[in-house]
Amino acid sequence: MLLVIIGVAGIVGALLRYFTGLMVHGWWVGAFPLGTLLINFVGSFALGWLTAWVNRAGKVPAWVKPGIGTGLIGSFTTFSTFSVETVNLMQQQLWGDAALYVGLSLTGGLFLAWAGLYIGAIPRSSRMGEANP
Repeated sequence: MLLVIIGVAGIVGALLRYFTGLMVHGWWVGAFPLGTLLINFVGSFALGWLTAWVNRAGKVPAWVKPGIGTGLIGSFTTFSTFSVETVNLMQQQLWGDAALYVGLSLTGGLFLAWAGLYIGAIPRSSRMGEANP
């Protein structure tokens, strides 16, 4: 059953990635691969948050972390596309764009993963201004 959940979540993540890419390409016309960068930023934050939330929540169904983390977020984000787009920028001799893309991807992705872990570790009552139960 876990494989089915991961597979279905993977389909959803891949479709979300595809449609997000189409949406960004509808308004971004430059050579810089902004769609993939934004997708990977969102995924880095989401996976960090999910990891912290699962660790903090205690009793979470066993399918949640692999289903959402590996299936949904894993298929939504993409290191291979990042790599190919970087090489394409270099082949077009867009060295500044390639360096910016790599730098933003690494620093932004790491920062957003940290931010997701940090925010996910904050108890809900602290985030919402509620009294602790």
